[in-house]
Amino acid sequence: MPDPATNPPSDAVYAALQTVNDPELHRDLVTLGRVRHVEIMPAGVAQVGIRLESLTGPIRNRLRDDITEALMRVPGINSVEIEFSAGLTTAQPQAVKAKSAGESAPQQNPQIAAREGNPLPDIKHIIAVGAGKGGVGKSTVSVNLAVALARQGHAVGLMDGDIYGPSIPTMLGTDAYPPKAVGNTIIPYNVHGLKAMSVGSLVEDDQALIWRGPMAHGAFRQLATQTGWGELDYLIIDLPPGTGDVPLTMAQLLPLTGAVVVCTPQKVAQDDARRAIAMFKQLGIEVLGLVENMSYFIGDDGKEYDLFGKGGAQMLAHQQGLAVLGTVPININLRHNADAGDPTANFTGDDQLANELDALARALMQQVVAAQIELEQATPTISVRD
Repeated sequence: MPDPATNPPSDAVYAALQTVNDPELHRDLVTLGRVRHVEIMPAGVAQVGIRLESLTGPIRNRLRDDITEALMRVPGINSVEIEFSAGLTTAQPQAVKAKSAGESAPQQNPQIAAREGNPLPDIKHIIAVGAGKGGVGKSTVSVNLAVALARQGHAVGLMDGDIYGPSIPTMLGTDAYPPKAVGNTIIPYNVHGLKAMSVGSLVEDDQALIWRGPMAHGAFRQLATQTGWGELDYLIIDLPPGTGDVPLTMAQLLPLTGAVVVCTPQKVAQDDARRAIAMFKQLGIEVLGLVENMSYFIGDDGKEYDLFGKGGAQMLAHQQGLAVLGTVPININLRHNADAGDPTANFTGDDQLANELDALARALMQQVVAAQIELEQATPTISVRD
């Protein structure tokens, strides 16, 4: 038992832990609910339990050092023992009963079905990027979001699920390289710090992809499940525009963490984005937030011009109760680097553009963690003692 005469109170330890921030969310561990328990043992040994999304990677090592440093400054603490634990993200869906004996039972939520038969168990978070219409920069957001996440130390995959108009090979610079396979497994490209695969890499450049629903379903399933993704923190899926067969296939096949909806500031784009939001909600997929692309343009005179209006995403997000993850400007470097297949250059040559894209990735990570914490309520945990 702790000896109150020689050991500091646990309140002092909690106060010290409030000075330690999560490296990704920039909020303290106590506020985030990461602290599972605190115990002061004889001889000034502080034992703390910390819940993390993952038990591996640089985040855990950094937190171990930061926690130890903070607690060793508490008078009476002589050593620190940290037990990290990770929640098991198994969904606990509620059963739905038919209204009457003569009424057929409602169909199961496709996301519940996907969790029960997850074909990609080594991927922590699957994020769909969608839009209600084409031409709003959905693929641009997908590519740069994936690269930004990879640059922040995550293992990231990018899947071009736009099976009708794949553009990821051009934007990543893989269009000149034929894909490889080992048996039935497609080997993804390793480019720009991430793993990537597109149906555009599996067909001729000038081949028109005229596929009906069952063919589109099969192509998406094969691309998702037969690519050798390995262990990933994030898999970003660039969807085709609209609300057609592919999103339904995805919802039935994969357990998504959530979706990101891309729009531009003008009202017509908001109307289409609203339909995309409704589609994801109907499929049981949480909408993590909106991204406003082509948000503004800075001319040679240094002035900011709102070519397509201003504040459209913010207005829509307020109406829908969603977050705005970020804004992406009209930037000639963004276009040039996409055509050149070098998205990494977006993070090195233009500080303002790089800051916008990095902020977008951080905002998404915050929404993912918030969704994860909500999901982990009343779920079991596994622990690893440091």
